[in-house]
Formats: sequence, structure tokens, C-alpha cells
Amino acid sequence: MFTSVLMIEKALTSADVEFVTTLHGDEPVSFHVLLQPRGEQADRLLRAIDDVALGELDEAVREHETPEGEEAQSMGERALEVSLQALRATGDTADGRLIDSHPLDALRTMVEETGADEVIVLTDPHYVEEFFHRDWASRARHKVGVPVLKLFSHSKA
Repeated sequence: MFTSVLMIEKALTSADVEFVTTLHGDEPVSFHVLLQPRGEQADRLLRAIDDVALGELDEAVREHETPEGEEAQSMGERALEVSLQALRATGDTADGRLIDSHPLDALRTMVEETGADEVIVLTDPHYVEEFFHRDWASRARHKVGVPVLKLFSHSKA
């Protein structure tokens, strides 16, 4: 069985689930999902700049409406459960937890605990962070000791 740690920031879409569950052909995969809700990540300004870079000006204007704190945690719990159920529905195993702070520390711990074969980071584009190599995948490559695959989500949350 192949073991993957999957870092996400929102509920997986059906296209995302199909994408990650078919990466290894017919080999069964055990997914260990880490989710940090968008409102618990980068500051509001960086999120708004990403929205502008994507040409989503309406999203940039509404960035102040992104749930933070307890509301983000509650939405994150629902997104995690939906994602785990979708992964399990494919016949793979899946467990997970929310990240409340220091996502790369949580990632390294999860990789060590599970003996993961790889890390998959699946998020919306974060152009500012990616340009400066401060995104999760770029930083994880230097911390986890296993291959890190960066994928973009198939739709906006």
C-alpha cells in the first residue's frame, strides 16, 4: 500500500478526488489528510493579491469576508469530513486532521508518524507565495524527506 500525506485548504472536489486517487494506478493508497482553512493561512493582503493576479477582482474585494478564527475552524472541520468521505468512497483509506498553526511542522510530524511515501500539496494557486518559494510545497521540499508533488485544485471554493 502506498502512503500519501495530502495537504489541502478546502474540501476536495470530485475532480480533485479522481486526480489524487488515480496517481498510482490500481495500487491502493492510504491518505492522511491535513487541512488548514484558507482564513487561517496567509494574511488577508496576500490572499487579495492572489485574487487580483488570477483576475478575480470581485474575490479580492470580498477577501475581508473570508472566515477566520472559530468560523474558519468550523468550516474546516466540515471540509475535512467531506474530503475524507470522498476519498474513502473510492476504496482507499483516509484519515485526517485540521491544522491550526505551523502547517509545515504538522506536515513533518504526519510524514514521520505515517512513514509516508510522498506528500501531495493540493491548493488553489498562491502566486505571491509561489514566486518567492514560500508556498507549502516549496517549503516542504526542504523539511519532509520524501517527494513533494504540487497540484492545483480543479475549482475555486
